[in-house]
Amino acid sequence: MSNPLNSHEIQLRVRYAETDQMGMVYYGNYAQYFEVGRVEWLREFGVSYKSMEDEGILLPVVSLNVRYKKSARYDDLIKVKTQLVKMPSATIEFDYEITNESGEILTLGNTVLVFIDVNRNRPTRCPKYLLDKLQN
Repeated sequence: MSNPLNSHEIQLRVRYAETDQMGMVYYGNYAQYFEVGRVEWLREFGVSYKSMEDEGILLPVVSLNVRYKKSARYDDLIKVKTQLVKMPSATIEFDYEITNESGEILTLGNTVLVFIDVNRNRPTRCPKYLLDKLQN
């Protein structure tokens, strides 16, 4: 996670419903934290998932990797750092780092998403307006 220009951080409070009987975040919820990070990363560039969908572009996840280091717990304030791995083409790839208030790394992750043209139901290139924003 080296280029700060293509990085975004957001803080979230762990909700009770996101935890298991032991008060720890249920493992499947980390993918949702990554999604929040991605959505806010895009919003930082003035792009929303909704606007892309309205223009006929979908972004399904085709790969998800997670490394669990420590557990987040109910009511913890966590930080989700989202980092673009490389300039998008027909795919876009992100790395994630989730830390607690002490700065300890809790979870590391990576997702790859593919740009899909909804009218053709086929992969397509990253929209030019997003590439233009990333290059500025």
